[in-house]
Amino acid sequence: MSKNCFDLTGRVAIVLGGASGLGKAISVGLAAHGADVVPGGRRPHSLTCVCEEIKSLGRQTLHAAVDVTDRRSIAAFRDLLLEKFGRIDILVNAAGVTFRKPTVEVSDEEWSGLFQTNLEGVLHACQIFYDPLKSSGAGRIVNIASLGSYVAFQEVAAYCASKAAVLSLTRSLAIEWARDNICVNAIAPGVFPTELNTKLLSGTERGREILLRTPMNRFGNPDEIVGAAVLLASDGASFITGQCIIVDGGLLASGVNS
Repeated sequence: MSKNCFDLTGRVAIVLGGASGLGKAISVGLAAHGADVVPGGRRPHSLTCVCEEIKSLGRQTLHAAVDVTDRRSIAAFRDLLLEKFGRIDILVNAAGVTFRKPTVEVSDEEWSGLFQTNLEGVLHACQIFYDPLKSSGAGRIVNIASLGSYVAFQEVAAYCASKAAVLSLTRSLAIEWARDNICVNAIAPGVFPTELNTKLLSGTERGREILLRTPMNRFGNPDEIVGAAVLLASDGASFITGQCIIVDGGLLASGVNS
């Protein structure tokens, strides 16, 4: 182990969903700790912005779009990365979607569409990147779970069910792939205002209740997710697998706060 066990120099990291929100923060954070980082997403302009930030830190990257709902797109993305870098050491699955709707009104198409991104996208990425992660000798997978992996939130049943499944998948892959020196872990972010959830939080009763239940009495800053991601991507996590780090300002541990 290097003197600084959190130094990612020489590692190649892929962040699916890495062009916006928490995925963007993780992409830039991994680069700041030494990794060459490729953000994956579908929006060219957003990808360009993140790639420029990564380059400004002196790291290598690659600008290429990928659709996590399309297995062939993920496989083509992997092949591009291997052609450029020759290796892949870290996979972060940060792509996700949500919607709020009474569960009795949720259509089959809405339910399956959300699962296609939030769960099947994670499964397909893990399967497709398995071989290069195994070849790394110190492969790392970091899946973005949710507080919804543990508790229910009003009228987001599809999202919570998908994230509970992501946590279960994380544990299953961890025990299967430990023999291949691939550590598989997750992060469950608390409430971080992003493009995905701002409408659900800004000035709403839900947003006010979340703050009331959060001992730190604030939402998270995207940069505050980076430390957990760097740990799980690094040599510092060489004996950590099948776990989920909760980064939520104390919300999940909280009872009555006043």
